[in-house]
Amino acid sequence: MTEHAERMAKKKANRDKMMAKKTGEKGLLIVHTGPGKGKSSAAFGMVLRCVGHGMKAGVIQFIKGAWDTAERRVFDSFGEQVTFKAMGEGFTWETQDRERDLAAAARAWTAAQEMISDPAYRMVVLDELNVALKYELVDLAEVLAVLAARPADTHVVITGRGAPDDLIEAADLVTEMKLIKHPFKQGIKAQQGVEF
Repeated sequence: MTEHAERMAKKKANRDKMMAKKTGEKGLLIVHTGPGKGKSSAAFGMVLRCVGHGMKAGVIQFIKGAWDTAERRVFDSFGEQVTFKAMGEGFTWETQDRERDLAAAARAWTAAQEMISDPAYRMVVLDELNVALKYELVDLAEVLAVLAARPADTHVVITGRGAPDDLIEAADLVTEMKLIKHPFKQGIKAQQGVEF
């Protein structure tokens, strides 16, 4: 046996021992945050995994709404297996109307609560909820209470910059996307297939 094969056999034995202890299952609370790109895309990839396993998934978009995005068209093609609701009216600096923003966020949060409490949904993505929380369009304490009371096997994925500390603390998995370089700084606009 080669030195490499011996090292890998030892590594595999240690890994198998560790994995044998991982037997629990539960619905996870997952947060994708940070200034880098890919938070929503990562969540949508998880929706595709659910679809591949025959699970029902839902997406509520808190900020996005006006754009005709490719992901919305793709998810609509899955029929009843994926419910996709773009309920935002754009970023607050675009609407410039706090009452309108509050009303849109309230509608989105009501739809989110219905999905989260429905045991038919195995995954619910709350896209850009962190932004709605940052601007106090949705109450954090209420969000945390609803998440804590969700069905035991329901996964919830929350995206958006600036996740609040209490949400991070409550989460099972948190990923922070870090911005290294972005074409926008070189004057390049959002690209089809990349941003939408």
